[in-house]
Amino acid sequence: MLEDFVRADRERGLGAYGIHVHVDGRPPVEHRFRPDERVNLYSVAKTFTAVALGMAEAEGRLGLDDRLLDHLPELRGLAADGFEAVTLRHLTTMTSGTGHQWFAHQRIDAHDLLTEIAAATMEAAPGTRFRYTGSGPYAIGRVIARVSGADLREFLLPRLFRPLGLHDPVWRACPLGFPFGESELYLTTAELARFARLLLDDGEWAGRRILPEGWVRRMTGERVDTGGIGFGPAYEHGYGLGVWLAHDGAYRMDGAYGQYAIVDPRRRAAVTVTAHSERDGDLLAAVHDLVFSRLG
Repeated sequence: MLEDFVRADRERGLGAYGIHVHVDGRPPVEHRFRPDERVNLYSVAKTFTAVALGMAEAEGRLGLDDRLLDHLPELRGLAADGFEAVTLRHLTTMTSGTGHQWFAHQRIDAHDLLTEIAAATMEAAPGTRFRYTGSGPYAIGRVIARVSGADLREFLLPRLFRPLGLHDPVWRACPLGFPFGESELYLTTAELARFARLLLDDGEWAGRRILPEGWVRRMTGERVDTGGIGFGPAYEHGYGLGVWLAHDGAYRMDGAYGQYAIVDPRRRAAVTVTAHSERDGDLLAAVHDLVFSRLG
């Protein structure tokens, strides 16, 4: 199944580290281009943060339409005009309207990144514009820490990581000790494949419900428009709660340099890739053309 993909990686220099293919009713198929070591998943981490949000909601700790400042009232005197309307849903779908754009590889000069996020000038009304940034997922992690008493990683350890057998994952943190939320989560290809399969199976793992009933459907059903952002055709079909949507009902976790977990409920399949690719668009196209298109 993977021979053509492996050949394409070698001939085109796509930079894959490993690929794992799960299709219901068939043995998994995988190929390693190097030992399956943990790597930075980059923006795939946003999906884990979105899952944590759903878990916290199911536990009655928060709601998606809660305003950020209701959970963090100490920011009220610092927040920009209009920021008071920003909800957790806006932050998760990256439609807050804030002009703040930040990603975890960038240096944090503010004493508290959260105050910088809240104080940034608003450029659009909340809910009216998609702008790709790590600011929202980081803020969601801070809210989860406030309502649960555990930071994002600690919150997910007993609820997600341990049930999936993801032992002691590294999630790098800001200077105040809060996981970045939007990036810097380290897992192997096989470990990420377990998470992808969990989503494919609507939040159940080994006969046990891990994610709240209906949460996966909400992740893909609450679509915001991403047309015209200039990322390329694969990013023009909308964004959900922490996932990129495709035109055919599939959806994708997507991180820089070729970290992908693509879930296709119609085919009952999930394909997971880790990489360091300077041609990640070509890598994604190869996954679709040489793997997904041949699953039937």
